Amino acid sequence: MDNPARCAIFAAMEHDTDIVIAGGGLNGPALALALASGELRVTVVDARPAETRAEAGFDGRAYALALASRRLLGVIGVWPRVADLAQPMRLIKASDGRAGEGASPFFLEFDSAEIEEGPMGYMLEDRHLYRAFLEAMAAEPKITLISGDSVVAQAPEVQGVAVTLGSGRVLRARLLVGCDGRGSGVAARAGIRRQGWGYGQTALVTAIWHEKDHEGTAQQFFTPGGPLAILPLKGGHHSSIVWSESEAAAQAIQALDDEGYLAALRPRFGDHLGEIALAGARFTYPLSLSLAERFVAPRVALVGDAAHGVHPIAGQGLNLGLRDVGALAEVVIEAARRGEDIGAIDVLERYQTWRRFDATALALGMDAVNRLFSNDNPLLRLGRDLGLGLVSRLPGLRRGFQRQAAGLTGDLPRLLAGQPI
Repeated sequence: MDNPARCAIFAAMEHDTDIVIAGGGLNGPALALALASGELRVTVVDARPAETRAEAGFDGRAYALALASRRLLGVIGVWPRVADLAQPMRLIKASDGRAGEGASPFFLEFDSAEIEEGPMGYMLEDRHLYRAFLEAMAAEPKITLISGDSVVAQAPEVQGVAVTLGSGRVLRARLLVGCDGRGSGVAARAGIRRQGWGYGQTALVTAIWHEKDHEGTAQQFFTPGGPLAILPLKGGHHSSIVWSESEAAAQAIQALDDEGYLAALRPRFGDHLGEIALAGARFTYPLSLSLAERFVAPRVALVGDAAHGVHPIAGQGLNLGLRDVGALAEVVIEAARRGEDIGAIDVLERYQTWRRFDATALALGMDAVNRLFSNDNPLLRLGRDLGLGLVSRLPGLRRGFQRQAAGLTGDLPRLLAGQPI
């Protein structure tokens, strides 16, 4: 007969899954696929019904994927499912000015032809990317997706973590990863505090049809109220816009009917693409900076917006999250291969050491750029215009910025270099 103490120890070691991921947006599925490639069992808990998101039609919401992010998606089997739906960004232009007055003669221009690796990035609609993640997860036997449920409690244990769902179900895993956004419940329950501030700005997001072909050009126009990004979508005549204004101005613009909304947009948008019309739903998002004081706790790691929420000024939110995905997957898979406890704090601190400085530096960098450009101070305007012009005219400096925009600089995880773990 088995010794009762021995049986108790064995029971404590049993796990329903190796890793529970709270949050099924985009970072969560990407992490699940990356971890499954290392022979780890993963359970993704998504509060939203998968069928609802998978059946979504065109609404204009899209992401700017850096070249390094595209490489990660290729390694985990997602990019082949969406490659034909993505729009390469062949040219990126950044300029300063006021609505109705046109852009400053000093501007910054990045041409993809200047780097050897190809387009600096791609625009891809949210609906296509999420559907591809669903298909890839369904094809991977090591991944279990629980949709329409959420993580409501967690309790670290000696050899794992007990995760309680809203349905009452309890999952035991070695590690819990919070991919549950800026208001991360996983972080809060782990006692991880956040630092940050609001910008007093709101992003207006929609899609537009335009008369002329965008030819793969992405544009960032800085105005005193905030930046306007015009991001090319597949097909040539549709673009996604992310338009930042003061909270009061954005609220007033969002309350207008479609024609009034277009009337407010046209002076900022300009006439470089001819006539424009609304082509998607209209959304608003309050803008703020939010940084977790720690990215890890006992049996817990944070990824994406749960760790760092940044200003969308350069479209780096998802790219920053995918860097987290690549780093955490690499740390955890290598630890598992060495026979280490993948949820042990010393293992997780390797991930925090790798990612926290880079994520914080980028977040604060975007904060500084937004503060520099979202004002009408004449001295600051002169300085930033000259700065844009200078970078544009120095090939070495310009190429360095291009490689950074493509996600090719820094201590890259293997997945972002296009290499399997």
